[in-house]
Amino acid sequence: MKNSNHLSRRSFLKSSSAAGLAVGGTSWGAQAFADGHLPDPQSVLDEISINKYVREDYRALYGMSDDKPIWDSNKDWIRTVDWEAVRSELAGTTVRFAIGAADAESAAEGLVPFEKLSGIKVELVPIPDDSFYDKALAEFISGNASFDALQFFSPWLGDFAAPGFLASLDDYADKWGLPLDDFYDTYRLNYGFFNGKMYGIPFDCDIQMVHVRKGYMETLLGGAVDKVNSIPTYDELIRVSGELNKIEPGVSGVGMMAAPGFWSTYTWEHIAAQAGMMLFDENWEPIFNGDAGMKGLEIILALSKNANEGHAGAGWPENRAAWLGGQVATNISWQDSGTQAMRPDQSQIVDDFVTIYEPRIEGGRFAPPNIAGSTSCVAASAQNPEGAFLMLAFLTTASIMAMNEANANGVAPGYKSVLQNTNLQEVSQPAKVWGDSLEHAWCSPRLPGAFPIEQAIGNEINRAVVGQISAKEALDNAAAAVKQIMSSNGFYQGNDPVDYAAAAPGLYVGEGKDLPF
Repeated sequence: MKNSNHLSRRSFLKSSSAAGLAVGGTSWGAQAFADGHLPDPQSVLDEISINKYVREDYRALYGMSDDKPIWDSNKDWIRTVDWEAVRSELAGTTVRFAIGAADAESAAEGLVPFEKLSGIKVELVPIPDDSFYDKALAEFISGNASFDALQFFSPWLGDFAAPGFLASLDDYADKWGLPLDDFYDTYRLNYGFFNGKMYGIPFDCDIQMVHVRKGYMETLLGGAVDKVNSIPTYDELIRVSGELNKIEPGVSGVGMMAAPGFWSTYTWEHIAAQAGMMLFDENWEPIFNGDAGMKGLEIILALSKNANEGHAGAGWPENRAAWLGGQVATNISWQDSGTQAMRPDQSQIVDDFVTIYEPRIEGGRFAPPNIAGSTSCVAASAQNPEGAFLMLAFLTTASIMAMNEANANGVAPGYKSVLQNTNLQEVSQPAKVWGDSLEHAWCSPRLPGAFPIEQAIGNEINRAVVGQISAKEALDNAAAAVKQIMSSNGFYQGNDPVDYAAAAPGLYVGEGKDLPF
C-alpha cells in the first residue's frame, strides 16, 4: 500500500483496528441475527460504554467509568439517530466493507453492535494492507467494485473523488442527522468535502504537535514548563534542543522524522506552515519554494544538528520508539505521542512529558498542522450506499472515537464535544492543546496525485538533510517535480479537477481568529 508506513502507525498496537474499534479485551456478545430477532436498541447502546469498551488497566489507572462520560450523548450520533427507522428501511440488507486484511477479525467483532442496532449485515472484504490503494483503485476503474464502503488515508480523497469513484453523502447526512457541526472545521472540510460536496466522514483525525520531556526542561528552565512560553518560537526550540542534546548520554535534543518521501514532507510542512507557507497559489502553481518554505527547511537543517541518530531514515515507527523509550528530550510528532506516553504498557516516560502549543516563527502565524489521518467513504458503485453510510457513521461516532482515544490506540477523534470534554482531557494529556490548536489548523489540499506529490517533495528534502544538495536546490527540484505531477493529473488545461476556491477554506482555518493563549 502506498502509505503502508502510515497505516502501520495506526495498527502498530495490536489492540488497534482499522475499523476504529480496539479489541482490548472487549466482547460485544452474540451474533446479531440469532433467531431473526433484533434486540431493543437501547440495550445495545448501553453496552457501548466505558466499562465495557475501555481497557480495564487504563480504567483503573485514570479512574475511568461510565459515571464520568468522555463524550456528549446529545452529540453522539448512535444515541440520537432513530434506529427503528433505520431498521424499517434497511434491515435485512447487506453492506460490503473493504478492510485491511490484518484488521478483518477485529473489525468483524467491532461491527456486531452495528448489526444488532440496524439489522444490516456487514460482509468484510479483506484487502492486503500493502496493496490497498492499488487494489481499491483497480476495482474503482473496473466499475464493479467488490465493496460498498472503505476507509483510507485522507490525502487519497482527491484520487478517488475527482474521477467520480465515490458517492455523495450530503443527502444521507441530512436525512440521518449526522452532527457535522461537531467536527472541527479542518477535519470536516478536508476529510469530508471535495469540490463542495460531501464524500467522506472523518475517521482518524490527526494533528502534529511538539512534545517535551518535563524533567529535562525543568532542569534547563529552573522551573515548571509553560505550554505557551517555555518554547515560544522555533528559534528557541533550536536553542533548547541544542542544550538538551548534552543533558544525558543516549538522549538526543529533538526527535524528528526526516526519512525520504512523505515523512520528510510532513515534518517540513509542519514547520513551514508556521512561516506562512502555502503549497500552491490560486492557479495551482507550486509556490512552496518561496521564502516561507525555505524558512521551514532551514529550521529543519538547524534542528538536525540536535536530532536523534538516524533521523534521516526515521518515519513514525522509529520516532515512536525513540520518544516512548526516553531517547529524545523533545519531539515533533503526532498527537498520540502524548496519549500513548501516558500509558505504562507503552511508555517509559509516563508523567515525565508535556505537549506544548505550537512554537511560532517571526512574521508567520500560529498554524498547527493537520497532517495525514483517514476518512470513511462510500463507493459510487455501491449496491447499498445508504446502509454503507450508516455503518460508517456508526464507526466514526463520538462515543466510539472517544473510547479509542482513551484506549490510546492511535485512532484519533475529530469532535469538539470529545476533545473539549474535561473527563477526556484527564486521560489524554494533549487533548486541551490539541482542541485549541484545531481552530487554527493548516492542511494540504486533497488533490489527485497527492501521494506522489508528497513523495517527490520529501525525497528532495531528505537529500538536503543528508547534505547532498542545498535547501534551495531541494525545494526548487520539488516544485518542478510537483508541477509535472499536477500536469499529468489534469491541471493547467483549463478545467482543473479541483476548484481552488472550494479547497481554500480548509487550507488554513485560523485566519482572523484570536490565539488560544
